[in-house]
Amino acid sequence: MGGFLISMLSGALMSIQGIFNTQVTDKTSLWVAAGWAQLTALIVCGAAWFFTGRKPIAELFQVRPWYLLLGGILGAAITGTVILGMQALGPAKATLLIVITQIAVSYGVELLGLFGVEKAEFHWQKLFALLLAVGGIYLYEK
Repeated sequence: MGGFLISMLSGALMSIQGIFNTQVTDKTSLWVAAGWAQLTALIVCGAAWFFTGRKPIAELFQVRPWYLLLGGILGAAITGTVILGMQALGPAKATLLIVITQIAVSYGVELLGLFGVEKAEFHWQKLFALLLAVGGIYLYEK
């Protein structure tokens, strides 16, 4: 149950963050808003690290495979694309498309066992659920 609630909180925070970042972009620029989001995230993460645990930062250089360290670059790209999507489509439609794409890509990663994720078996009902969600976007649009 805890995982469900945390995931729901994450989805809510991501939607609100996208709205905030889009409005900051309207007053500044895409990369100023994205940079501000990343900078403030760094400050919060630094404070959290300082007050909890404090594992050595040098352990980052031992992470293998190396591509796992690209999360920050992906984060900047995510922030930018969420802002652009919300500007073009509005928050609700952009979020619907983002979430459906997240589900599809995540399921593909599981099916193929990519990036160190344990390979999952194909299930027709999961594909059907994904197609049903895509159909929901179509209904939402109409």
